[in-house]
Amino acid sequence: MPDYYTPGETARRFGVSLDTLRYYEREGLLTRVERGAGGHRRYRASDVELLDLVRCLRDTDMPIARLREFAELVREGDATVPRRVEVLERHEERLAERIAELVDRQAAIRHKIAYYRGVLAAAEDAEGAAGGADGAAGGRAPVGAGAEGRGARGSEG
Repeated sequence: MPDYYTPGETARRFGVSLDTLRYYEREGLLTRVERGAGGHRRYRASDVELLDLVRCLRDTDMPIARLREFAELVREGDATVPRRVEVLERHEERLAERIAELVDRQAAIRHKIAYYRGVLAAAEDAEGAAGGADGAAGGRAPVGAGAEGRGARGSEG
């Protein structure tokens, strides 16, 4: 592992823009980034590790203010490890609640998919039966037409 990373290397590694890196610096989410002899910013391995955690927490919807609080705890040293654990445990609890909500939403979506597949199958069956008699559906509305007005789960099954 190299001693230092350029902003470009760091941005590519995490799939973020240089502007995002500068934003994280301005917001106090990273430790003070060193500058090389030419004045260019350079990230230490510890900066990159912290950025990895910051991205993880941000991707799981931790607010910037809480991220800033966490980053400050990191900068304060090992004495703050118990407080860091508390921050991460609270975040993990909120994340678990959000995941449970999303799983419920996913179940509702899967239910709708199954319902609509049934509507399509019934329409195909009706079309096939009508096609055998006179070759046309006779202008009838497809099976399940109008069901949308009955609510998310209403009488749709």
